[in-house]
Amino acid sequence: MTMAALRTDQTRPLIERLPEVRGRYQENVDLAQQTWFRVGGPAEIVFRPADAEDLAAFLLGKPADVPVTVIGVTSNLLIRDGGIPGVVIRLARGFNEIRFGADMVTAGAAVLDLNLAKAALAEGRDGLAFMSGIPGSIGGGLRMNAGAYGREFKDVLFSAELVTGDGIIRRVPAAALGMSYRHTNAPADWIFTEATFHAPAGDKTEIARAMDEIKQARESSQPIRERTGGSTFANPEGHKAWQLIDAAGCRGLRVGGAMVSEQHCNFLINTGTATASDIETLGESVRRRVKEKSGVELRWEIRRIGVTRQGEGA
Repeated sequence: MTMAALRTDQTRPLIERLPEVRGRYQENVDLAQQTWFRVGGPAEIVFRPADAEDLAAFLLGKPADVPVTVIGVTSNLLIRDGGIPGVVIRLARGFNEIRFGADMVTAGAAVLDLNLAKAALAEGRDGLAFMSGIPGSIGGGLRMNAGAYGREFKDVLFSAELVTGDGIIRRVPAAALGMSYRHTNAPADWIFTEATFHAPAGDKTEIARAMDEIKQARESSQPIRERTGGSTFANPEGHKAWQLIDAAGCRGLRVGGAMVSEQHCNFLINTGTATASDIETLGESVRRRVKEKSGVELRWEIRRIGVTRQGEGA
């Protein structure tokens, strides 16, 4: 394509520049009401692929200048008030299957962690009860090596299927992902589509007991009925983030409609009127106070994406 043709193409509406797909495109989608925080601007385009092949064809055929952002169930996500330009990919119905095999289970990227734990319990499969304490989906859990109550994805993962940024479907062993605490070394343009986990036979009574203990622990210690995300900051080595935040005097701290939870101060809450900017500003204020008090620099565990409104700081 010549430079003149490229300039002409870029003046067309984005949806007209995208390849034909079997899934669904939607323009100007309000994301705020879909996020756990209930804040954030719209997506320019949302694409829900029909399956991995449809996703691969889209990535192969889309214009190179069109940015792509992948979101899941938004439990650990803060979308900025200016929204997300380009195409937001959201894996849904075509990525929601659970299949059990001999000592293994395969789950699509859109499967909720809790639902996989429940399915494993129903099948009498051990090792996945901890997922009932993770408020997210399999795809997001793979990207950040999610964990709760002493276990992480890396402890049970066997392999993962993904689509690369140039539209190639691959399956890789767990070792290829370089998983560590709340992190993987997977390239940023990999989109996970399913995962296979070790799931040996276990005692249903013991599995149910473990899940019930996790449920009770979450309900008693976390603000799960508030407009919040997951844990805001990763635990620094040798420390617990909530203890550092509490020691820095941040419990109950407010910026606009955003507040540090009184119940668990590693959670930020939208009290009803917060903007994404309020929440992000509050988080940065907490990081600064903790650094001044303890010398420890907190790392965001919540993923922050999108653009700010014109006139706002990042």
